[in-house]
Amino acid sequence: VQLQASGGGLVQAGGSLRLSCAASGNISSINAMGWYRQAPGKQRELVAVITSGGSTNYADFVKGRFTISGDNAKNTVYLQMNSLNPEDTAVYYCNAAVTGWGKRRPSDYWGKGTQVTVSS
Repeated sequence: VQLQASGGGLVQAGGSLRLSCAASGNISSINAMGWYRQAPGKQRELVAVITSGGSTNYADFVKGRFTISGDNAKNTVYLQMNSLNPEDTAVYYCNAAVTGWGKRRPSDYWGKGTQVTVSS
């Protein structure tokens, strides 16, 4: 299973970016997809996650600013990020819990990460 993320870049404080992540490969079902981020010198942290049923969960620091959505038919998850601030600067990683054909349990997969830089 491969996760291809895109949409990162450089934006000024107060601006917006939209991240996308498409899963491909041996996929029978996707239980959930989400976004994590890791800033320099910090641990990787959850940003937002969405289940195949559409339930969402957000970190407190992005509530009201970021929106996660998914397209089950395309095995793709999106993260709309508004009102960005310099503290949002990090590498953003896509994550998916995927059950492959012939498998009984889901496995965790990670994308390579996309850099988001917010200038003040």
